[in-house]
Amino acid sequence: MSYFNPERGTMSTQELTAKLRERATQARADLVGIAPSDRFNGLPADKDPRSIFPECRSVVVLGRRVLRGTLRGVEEGTNFGSTYGTFGYQWLEDNFLAQTTYDVTCHIENLGYEAVPLFGYAEEGMPKGRPVAPGKPAPNIILDVNYAAQAAGLGETGLGDFFITPRFGTRQRFALILTDAELTPDPVAEKSICRDCGACIRACPLGGIRADRLKTAGVPGHERQVVELDLEICNACPNGAMRKPGRGARPDRLAAACGRACAIQLEQGGKCENRFAQPFRKRTPWALDLLRRPIPADAAPHPADTGCDKSFDRIGQGRA
Repeated sequence: MSYFNPERGTMSTQELTAKLRERATQARADLVGIAPSDRFNGLPADKDPRSIFPECRSVVVLGRRVLRGTLRGVEEGTNFGSTYGTFGYQWLEDNFLAQTTYDVTCHIENLGYEAVPLFGYAEEGMPKGRPVAPGKPAPNIILDVNYAAQAAGLGETGLGDFFITPRFGTRQRFALILTDAELTPDPVAEKSICRDCGACIRACPLGGIRADRLKTAGVPGHERQVVELDLEICNACPNGAMRKPGRGARPDRLAAACGRACAIQLEQGGKCENRFAQPFRKRTPWALDLLRRPIPADAAPHPADTGCDKSFDRIGQGRA
């Protein structure tokens, strides 16, 4: 059964874009951004969406919110898995956002255009194969979702390496659709949301955020300085960082002490359009060292005292 739409040849770019946005909203997308493929010019082949779909003309970025209430159990230190771990992380990506992405992809293909859906996973630690032919990058290519989201006008990567949008701050997850449809692009945001306050850095009780090591990230002409992370420490962090199967070596930090501190600072600074009657933080935050011993959240102790000095292994036993 053919779903080719006879209007394809007569529908304007603006009409096609409006129909896509309407369908994305119906599919429960909270955020929709569109980037033309030429905003990825100059990137390495393994970062370019046209390596996956050479005829790609537009990159659609879809986002669904991370509910603030999914962070409540982690904030109180009393529930990690059945609140944030499912509704804020794994189910949100693998079920809710995946369904939204599939529905919008079907809509695009019903109009006669090809559409490639992609999860917004991080690349670090993901398995790589061998190139299938000379000149082709090795599979599987995993696009930089933060770069794509910024290119689609949805926000920016802040100092703490969290993607921040004006609507939800740090609280969203993204998926991508590559299509050969020419769509009206969104402008890259000019106004910076992150003010380099350093709340995320100060909130890490383990020293896993390297403020002394900065890297440049972002779309050309809109780059900013971003911290480097000690992924060994972040992956061992018991303060809300998580990593679900199939997602490589980069842990999810939205619910970690650093991620919650960033979200709180953005809310307090009036940087989020999604506002609430009550502040998120109501009690003194908790913190654990790598041996899961309670420590003062703001004490910033020496790394050896928290079990994360390089001369210590992960169970606190001295190395030879």
